[in-house]
Amino acid sequence: MAAQAAFDHSVAANLGILSLSTFLEETAADCMTRSVKTVTRDLTMPALMLLFERDDFNAYPVVEGAHVVGLVTKLDFLRCFAFTPAQMVPRYDDLMRTVVADVMTPTFIYAGAETKLTRILQLMVEHRVRSIPVIDAEKLIGIVSREDVMKSLKRCSGEV
Repeated sequence: MAAQAAFDHSVAANLGILSLSTFLEETAADCMTRSVKTVTRDLTMPALMLLFERDDFNAYPVVEGAHVVGLVTKLDFLRCFAFTPAQMVPRYDDLMRTVVADVMTPTFIYAGAETKLTRILQLMVEHRVRSIPVIDAEKLIGIVSREDVMKSLKRCSGEV
């Protein structure tokens, strides 16, 4: 009987059934990055640029006290420097005096610690976002990036 159970488990693993069921049970808490680097509203563009370069993150939660008030992404940063019909040549000096509050996204997608990873993945694809803050009781407790989801998929497939 034990040999049959081991065989059934092996067959299920080879068919990907165990890895799928394991992934379906994963939550934000299982794979999120808990040590989250944040920025404040008054951070300048040169300082933000240095952070993006140093950390190679795509986004930073913007905090005020203990609360997340927005998200600033590399795209938000780059959008400042884009040529528009209203401003054919952006004024570099003026833009470099801009602060995060002027470019951040104040309404953002977030998840709770118990949000299923499948839902987070769906939100990432649907809204074309690369990371989703994890908030509990209005406080930032982590962040899930595309890389975190990929690591979870790999771990669930048994290819750690």
